[in-house]
Amino acid sequence: MQRICIPDYEYQERIKKASLLIREKGLDAMLVVSTESDYANARYFSGFWPLFERAGVLIGASGKAVLLVGPESAIFAKDFGKIDKVMVLKEFRESADPSYPELVPDTFKDAFNYVGATGKNLKIGLGSYIECTLPIMESLQDNFPKAEIVKCNDIMVSLRKIKSANEIACMKEGFRIIEIATDEVIKALRPGVTELQMVGVAQKVIYEQGAEYEGLPMYVFSESSTRHAISRSTYKVIGKDDIVQLNLSAKIDGYSPAIGLPVFMGKAEGEKKRIVEFCLKQHDWTTAQLKAGVRADDIAKKFLQNFKDAGFEKNYVYGPCHGTGMIEVEAPWMETSSDYLLEKNMTYQIDTFVSGSTFGCRWEKGCAITEDGCDSYTDYLKKGIIELGF
Repeated sequence: MQRICIPDYEYQERIKKASLLIREKGLDAMLVVSTESDYANARYFSGFWPLFERAGVLIGASGKAVLLVGPESAIFAKDFGKIDKVMVLKEFRESADPSYPELVPDTFKDAFNYVGATGKNLKIGLGSYIECTLPIMESLQDNFPKAEIVKCNDIMVSLRKIKSANEIACMKEGFRIIEIATDEVIKALRPGVTELQMVGVAQKVIYEQGAEYEGLPMYVFSESSTRHAISRSTYKVIGKDDIVQLNLSAKIDGYSPAIGLPVFMGKAEGEKKRIVEFCLKQHDWTTAQLKAGVRADDIAKKFLQNFKDAGFEKNYVYGPCHGTGMIEVEAPWMETSSDYLLEKNMTYQIDTFVSGSTFGCRWEKGCAITEDGCDSYTDYLKKGIIELGF
């Protein structure tokens, strides 16, 4: 069976589209930088996911592009990358900060010359400002002291927010795998197992089914740990009557969807049942609001008002959705300050989280915006509240 992935030609199309936006913004070149944990922008153009070191892609207004890597990744990048030209720069070295005294590296001047951005008074865009490390920024300033260096994250949001058919296929394959993994974890859940053991069950499944990696550090939380909006699973033992929160994921050629739901180790009752039911109601409400042409902030404001009207304002943590794709959480978010319109084939995780007094709850799935609603990538949450009897 043919592997579901992004074809080589699509990487070239992305570079071409980026160069057009670079010219429209009056830039000479755009640099995107990625780390091992947040690889998305460099991998978006190059297919390359760095390990230990950093990676970058420099794209000129000319349309030429070069993949920039650290001293130990030259062969790795040539074997795995989708950009023919690879340059090795010390600035992309690992955090142990080796000197590499015998290395004769390429320089930023070499890279900029290659993509046709010459001269002293360049206008350089940073397409991934947050991921740009200090050594990289300082080197740009040292090499081009008269250059104007500006943020251009909006170029990357514009490129990545609308998904292609191949991107959507990768995400759907991820959801197929996650559904199987979730089934297996629920089958294995019982009092006395640890959170990490259950993560191990999920990991075994996703690799057997064809995932390249976890889409996010998969977590299985129990009872008090479920209050964590972001966290990691531990050796904590799951007990009878605990509420257990699952958020499982599978990465397909860089694309990283996730499914999240609570599971009761016994009967759902009391405050737990009340909050979990409210959280699910909010999740379903959000799903019903999504369609092309709707303002994102209108949905987010009404979402927050629903919490207030139901007396759950103190349990509110964040808005109803966040973008998803190569990273499970990517721009654009859907917040009360998000003054943009939803567009067809924008993809979101409908991520509904409520924090209780001693526990929390999250219902989460992925979808794509359509002209008259949204296309859910999984029906798993239609199972509703899951109660396990022991």
